[in-house]
Formats: sequence, structure tokens, C-alpha cells
Amino acid sequence: MTEMTPPVKFGLGASVKRIEDKTLITGRGLYVPDINPPGTLHAVVLRSTMAHARFTLSGVEDARAAEGVHLVLTAEDIDNLGNLPCKALLKQVDGSLPQVPPRPVLNLSTVRHVGDPIAFIVAETVEQAKSAAETIEVDYVPLDLVVGAVEALRDEALVWPEHGTNLAFEFALGDQEKTDAAFAKAAKVVRLEVVNQRLVTNYMETRGAIGEYDAATERFTLTAGTQGGHGMRDIIAKNILDIDPKRLRVVTPEVGGGFGTKSFVFHEYPLVLEAARRLGRPVKWVGERTEHFISDAQGRDNITVAELALDDEAHILGYRVDLIADMGAYLNQYAPFIPWVGVTMSTGLYAIDALAVRVRGVYTNTVPVDAYRGAGRPEAAYLIERLMDVAAHDLGLTPAEFRRRNFVASLPYTTATGRFYDTGDFAGHMDAGLAAADAAGFEARLAASKANGKLRGLGFASYIEACAFPGSEEANVVLETDGTLTLYIGTQTNGQGHATSYGQVIAGHLGVDVEKVKTVQGDTDRVAKGGGTGGSRSIPLGLASVDIASKVLVEKVKQIAADKLEASPADLELVEGNVRVVGTDKQISLAEIAKAAPDENARKGYGDFKQDECTYPNGTHVCEVEIDPDTGKVDVVGYTIMDDFGVTVNPILLAGQVHGGIAQGIGQALIENTVYDETGQLLTASFMDYGVPRADDLPSFAFNTRNIPSTTNLLGIKGAGEAGTIGATPAVANAVNDALWRAAGIRHVDMPLTPLRVWEALQETASS
Repeated sequence: MTEMTPPVKFGLGASVKRIEDKTLITGRGLYVPDINPPGTLHAVVLRSTMAHARFTLSGVEDARAAEGVHLVLTAEDIDNLGNLPCKALLKQVDGSLPQVPPRPVLNLSTVRHVGDPIAFIVAETVEQAKSAAETIEVDYVPLDLVVGAVEALRDEALVWPEHGTNLAFEFALGDQEKTDAAFAKAAKVVRLEVVNQRLVTNYMETRGAIGEYDAATERFTLTAGTQGGHGMRDIIAKNILDIDPKRLRVVTPEVGGGFGTKSFVFHEYPLVLEAARRLGRPVKWVGERTEHFISDAQGRDNITVAELALDDEAHILGYRVDLIADMGAYLNQYAPFIPWVGVTMSTGLYAIDALAVRVRGVYTNTVPVDAYRGAGRPEAAYLIERLMDVAAHDLGLTPAEFRRRNFVASLPYTTATGRFYDTGDFAGHMDAGLAAADAAGFEARLAASKANGKLRGLGFASYIEACAFPGSEEANVVLETDGTLTLYIGTQTNGQGHATSYGQVIAGHLGVDVEKVKTVQGDTDRVAKGGGTGGSRSIPLGLASVDIASKVLVEKVKQIAADKLEASPADLELVEGNVRVVGTDKQISLAEIAKAAPDENARKGYGDFKQDECTYPNGTHVCEVEIDPDTGKVDVVGYTIMDDFGVTVNPILLAGQVHGGIAQGIGQALIENTVYDETGQLLTASFMDYGVPRADDLPSFAFNTRNIPSTTNLLGIKGAGEAGTIGATPAVANAVNDALWRAAGIRHVDMPLTPLRVWEALQETASS
């Protein structure tokens, strides 16, 4: 009889329930709207109602004289503030850097998208500030405008006339000559044009900010929901306020979702700080949902033409990509980097040696676009995975067989874009995913759907992404005098469960209950430095440093305990909040050890794991759908996941991250779309018009892992925060398009695959 190993209570791999939830689900979480320092004033932003216009203001003095109003700021009042910068400038095809048009904190005379900020009004109450804003009259002189990336390239209407073109930048990647040669000898070329539509982030908590100023110390404090305060502090201090970053403290309380967008500096952050400095009182702004739609950075919005060159045995010889990325009216903080990092993942899981990519960013009179969950990698995965399905159908092969012929077969492998895939089994997780989804039984289910007058499709996507980008995230673990432990780290939870993940590893090493571990994030005064949260970096980088710091502290604790217990450190173990001599009842508590420490450093552990290469999560998502041809309604009836995350830290948290990502992927595939009319008005500026996935849009997920540890990460972790979104969108789109191809020979329908689009595609085919 084999003895069963008891489950791990804490440590790496343990299924520890979220310790954060006791606070959050009982309504005791503290978010920006919950915080009101004594004497807080409230602010609103007057925003443009036109997409492109010159303007003048009148009634400003009336607003300043209105009841309860303390301050009205226009562009003329804040010439001491710098512009919002773009921090992601990459060399173009000609070797130059893109020109960056100015993006002022408040616009002086020209607005370039609906929602562009014009004035900032501060009053005793939000209602008084809104009332005063209504007294300000904006006299607009409309200017020519452009909506849509392809239209922008015609340059018939210029967002920036002084720029002379709507082309914001042009990058190239790969080997054009080698790729042209591959296409010249191709037996077949498969071409596909896809739209990766614009999305609105729609996190649960809208943005908010509180500015405070201490005249005695000349220090500012910004309280805001961020994805990392240190980077935000530096940009605001250096680029906008023109002060030493030491004079600005950024505090981040609970954050109700970020998804990339809360990484960025927005106009309201320096405005609340400047207003607080002038008024000597805290100034608070909380955005409304409509403001989120018309002012917060949006995501995706690519139009891409892709071509595969194939030999006569359906092996890929070359790959060409021509991508146009709509940047909106300005280059947001990291905006040019998003399509760039995406196209570095162009080849997906496939052995494609010849690649040529062109990326053009264009200006339009719309809200700027930047990183949104996955940040370029979902766009790349969607493109290659749709193209693989279309090519398979064109060739008369199954999607699985076509992929199998072209998967990278041997690892490690360096892609044509320089990406280093260290570990994985791509065909293995595809086959395992299809088996788990019972792909073999699909034909029987298809027949049953047909008998009921329904269409049915089975689609999948085998994806890979780059995350945990090279860098580090230092961690400090402190043994407190009461025997508890405190972690100081510069990542930033946005609801992912960092305190649980970090806490369980610390608890496992120090032999305490996870409830005895406190995690401190989100305060630039209390945490010396940090890279924040984004690109699935917090656990691969942050937890690796936490692991190192915990082990360092264990050795220090054992050394102190050895002196007290008159034993060798090698004979000691940490259990239940004590250090005990193995095999005896001789022990000393962690609290006693902390008090006996000769100095503060003796009860601190420091770790700083530096990673030189990305990690590469990968996997296969399999989706099955049923469609009502009379209405076009799509029901996701099955969803199976087979992911390779290297090492699982906490199965419960991992499943939650994957489920959330898939929900966003399904949302894009079937529901979400950001629509502007020809005048630049956002037609989908509320939940009445912009669809988000709801519980009844989602199936139960069958989640499996087939992990192969990373060799580039200390703990073998690959990261999982964005993977669900990356795998889901192409899997769902492939499933719907598979149903349409089987039923009517339809080659491709763009997202979102709404009932109307699906129904129209079927009707068009039936009438042709």
C-alpha cells in the first residue's frame, strides 16, 4: 500500500483560500471613493463634446463665483504644468524616433476627441462643481475630423495639421528579402484580413484621485487606484510637476480592477495635486462611468492583413503581416509599444523562419489607445490562430493536422523575432486539450444540433505569450516583535490575490499561519521602489524575490534561535510560530526571537531576483458553440482549457485568473465593440449600448494544466494573469467561424460575432 502524501497547507502549490476576501466581501475594503480626508473638496472635469474643434470659453468668472466653488482651472491657469508624456518611443523604419504631439493637462484652444479635458472645477460638493461647470460656455468652431484607421491613412482630414500626416509611426520587423523569397517559391498563399476591434476596459471601479499638499514640507500626496505608484510618481513629478520625486508620495488603496489602463498617468492626477497646493485642502475627483468611456485609454483596434506562404505539403515557408494600429488622438503613455510587443509574438507556436511585419500607427479623433489585458499579445494570437484555421480549411486539412505539421518541434527555440521559447510541448497540449473536450464525439453532437435546427462549431486556439519581462522586483520580509511577518514589495494588487500568494510562501518557509503575514504595497513612502503590476510580472518576479527573502530570514532566525537553544542551526525547524529543535519539545517563539535580535537588520530578509528573459506561458483552449440560425444567437456550450504555466503557485487563484481572462476574451469575441459615428461621437458610451459579458453568457470551464517548468524563472513559474484573454478570443472566434463554415461555407466573419453579424452572414450566403 502506497502512503499518501498529505496536502501542503502553505507554501508553493498550496490551495490557500484568499485571505483578502474577508475584508472585501464584507464591504470593508477601502477604495478611493471611500476616502475623505478632513476638509476634502470635490472636483469635476469639463470635457469636450466635439471630436475636433477650436474653442473659446466664456462664463469662467461666473463659474468661479458660483456657490461653493473654490477654484476653476483652465489651460491658461496651469502653464506651470508639463504635458502628459509618451514613454515608449521606438525607432522607425528610417531610424528616427516618432514625433510626439503635445498632450496638455488641459487644452488651451483645440480639442481632438470627445472627452478631451477643457476645465477643472473644484467646489465643496460634486453637485456644486457640476452646477458651476454648466455656467461655462464652450464656443466650438468645428474642424475636419477622421474616424477609423484606414480612413486616417488617406490624410484627407488631419488630427494634427502641423504634423502633415495622420501617420504616427511606422515600424518594421523581420527579414523582408528572405520572406519575399519564401513567397516566390510558395505552392500556395493564404491571405486573410481581420479586424481586432476597439475595446473599453470597464473595470469594476472607475478611476479616482485625491490630491493633498503639505505646505510645511512642500510635499504632495496622491491617493489613486493604480497598477504601481512608483512609475506614476516619477512621471508626474519629473514630467508634469517638475519637482523631485521625493516630494511626491503615491498611495494606492484597494483597486477594483486595472487591466493595464490604471498603469497610466491621466489628466486628473496632476490636477488634483495642483488644486490642493493652491487651496491648501485635499481635492478629490472620482470619474463617472460615462467619463470612463470617453476619457480612459481604450484597447486593441487593429486592422491587419496577413499572408502565409505554404509548400506543397502544407508547411509554412513565410509569413507577412501588415498591421494598422489606431492610436486615437494622442500617443498615450506606452501606446507605440503595444503593437510592437504584439508583433514580436507573430509566429505563435509555429516554426516560421521567414517573417516580414509592417506596423503603422495612425492618429484619429478618438480616445487614445494603450495597453489592455495582454497588450498586443492577444492581437497577435488572434491573427495567427484565425489564419491557421482559414488556411486549414483552404487546404482541406483539419485545423489540428495543419497545426501539427507546423508546430515548433524542438525546444529551446528562438523565433524569427528573437523570442526564446525555453520549454513546452505544443502538440502535446493541443492533443490533450482536444481529448479533454471530447473532440472525437463532436460529430454526434453536431448531428443532434442539426436535428434541432441549430448549427454547431468546434474551435480551438493553441497560444503562447511573453510575460514577466526582464527585470526584477525586490522584496523585504520583516519579523515583527509580536511574531507576525510583514512583506514590503512594489508590485500592486488589483484584485489578483497578491497577499495570499506572497503570504502562503512566506508562511511555508517561516512555519506560521498565512493570517500572520501582512503584505504592504501601494505606498511609495513605505516601499522604496517597485515595478508595479502588468505583463503578468508580479508572481514570476515578485514571488521569486519573496522566496529568496523568506529563506534569508529563516537563516537569520535560526542563527538567533541556535544561540538561545544552544543547538546547531541545522538541527532547527520552524513550526507553528516557533523554532524547535528537531525531535524535542525544546523551542522558542518567533516573537521572542524578534525581541532578541541584536538589531533591526537581523530580523529582515531581502530578496531581489533578476530575470534576463521573458517567460512563455502557452496552452490550448477548446470552445464549442451552438448557433440559432434564425436569430444568429451564439451559445458557448463547452469550454476546455489545457494550459502550461510552468509551476502552479495556488490552484484556486490560478483558476480565478484564467476564468476572468476567458470572460474578457469571450466578451471581445461575441459582444464588445466600441463604435464611433462619422462625427466622432461615441455611440457606445454606456452599458445601455456597450455590451459586457454577464454570467449567463459564460459556460462552466473545464480547467486543466499540463505544466512544464520554465528554465528562465527561479521557481519555474511562467505567469498566468493575461493568458486566459489571449487563448479565449481566437478559440471562441474559431468555434463560431467553424460552425458557419460547416453550415454555409463562410470563410471568415470579424469580431464581435454578435447575433446580428452572424445572422447577416448566413443571410448573405443564402441569397448568393
